Amino acid sequence: MLTNPRAERVKAVHALGRRSARLRAGRFVAEGPQAVRELLGFRPETVLDVYGDPEGGARHTALIESARTAGIPVHECSPDVLGAMSDTQHPQGILAVCRPVDVPLAAALDGGPGFVVVLTHVRDPGNAGTVIRGADATGARCVVVSDASVDIYNPKVVRSSVGSLWHLPISIGESIETILAVCRDRGLRVLAADGGGTDLLPDVELQTPHAWVMGNEAWGLDPQIRSLCDQVVRVPIYGRAESLNLAMAATCCMYASAGALRT
Repeated sequence: MLTNPRAERVKAVHALGRRSARLRAGRFVAEGPQAVRELLGFRPETVLDVYGDPEGGARHTALIESARTAGIPVHECSPDVLGAMSDTQHPQGILAVCRPVDVPLAAALDGGPGFVVVLTHVRDPGNAGTVIRGADATGARCVVVSDASVDIYNPKVVRSSVGSLWHLPISIGESIETILAVCRDRGLRVLAADGGGTDLLPDVELQTPHAWVMGNEAWGLDPQIRSLCDQVVRVPIYGRAESLNLAMAATCCMYASAGALRT
């Protein structure tokens, strides 16, 4: 059992809460039973180590056994050690260290017909993770995250995606200009989702392949980015709310696409 919270292994796992350490090590942390379950179920080849305290091991015996069956090292540790590794105040008893799962842009867009979700200048990790979860729920082909956005391996993104990080292709690191050019080369109509849009969501044709472009939480999409899109679309507000937040607006757009494409 690992019992020393100051051990080098413990410090190395804790350091993965920082982007610079994740980039150097080429790994990140998935924390909690839901994330570990989806990781082991969909991408076990990326898992390097699983850590659990006695209570977590007792509650999540199936996960521990699944990791061992897959040949993944499982380390029992004291609650203090797990707490020192964790990014949260109340660890959930189990976490995994794993390799990144992102794919090149061209590979992400190879998923056939449907719609794509593009995030640019999205800085809030909770929003990014929620949009990834929504893209998964609505059957998006992939999610593309521009180089100006939050790191998808930020612990808060991983938690808020609730396992969807491992369910669909995700590409990162390209400029928004490159992303939009490649989307257009692939025959996708490019739709900007923005509160200042002139076209209302219910009026937009969504039955042909397209890409939704979602912008920053505070200021939306830069005018230059909007000018690169085929249409600028807004979600209508019928009540007195001033606006929708990014994740809510993105979910409305994605479900509209899912419904149109299924029809």
